[in-house]
Amino acid sequence: VSGIMHEGGTILKSSNKDNLFHYPTHNADGTITYSDVSDEAIKNLKYLGIDALIVIGGDGTLTSARDFQRKGVPVVGVPKTIDNDLPATDVTFGYNTSLETICDALDKIHTTAFSHDRVMVVEVMGRNSGWLALEGGLAGSADVILIPEIPFSIEKVCEYVESRYKTNYAPIIVIAEGAVPKDGDMITKDGSLDSFGHVKLSGIGEWLAQEIEKRTGKEARTSVLGHIQRGGTPTAF
Repeated sequence: VSGIMHEGGTILKSSNKDNLFHYPTHNADGTITYSDVSDEAIKNLKYLGIDALIVIGGDGTLTSARDFQRKGVPVVGVPKTIDNDLPATDVTFGYNTSLETICDALDKIHTTAFSHDRVMVVEVMGRNSGWLALEGGLAGSADVILIPEIPFSIEKVCEYVESRYKTNYAPIIVIAEGAVPKDGDMITKDGSLDSFGHVKLSGIGEWLAQEIEKRTGKEARTSVLGHIQRGGTPTAF
């Protein structure tokens, strides 16, 4: 493991995209069936002589860690997720690095918003937690910050957009991927679920930009930072 200090994310390619307690099998007819293969995984641990697991991850990863612990596997859980949404920890590993990426992106987007006089909607990750949007938006001088914890009024957002233009400045809006409009539903691209039962988010930024254009007549553009937030060299923090 020497020489990996500058690397970001996993070096083991041990993504938690497949839940071993609800493991997907893709059938020839295009259907997917799910089964519990955790016992097979425990057999492999014993075969390899692995006595315990240090599990570094977020909600899905640590849910699996908990379930393996309940089946007798000694586990140490380390809270790592850019969403910063795990209880019993102040700041999760990965969050600060992602936050710096968002701030850097907002610094660059300010230039385009000013020169082109367009509303810039920046969609950031976080699932059902607004930490990235809130702290990234504050540090990046966003004009509007929309987070999952507080359903937002599209009317008030549009009112602010129009008031901002009266000062000859186009606003920058940071919106968390899990943000929800008042009297509305969560916006997703296709409503599909991962193997942990989590809906795949993204799409609220584009929806908001379209609503702003329709209601105010102001040109709006969307930047979805997406997976760029999940990579890069870890910060000093």
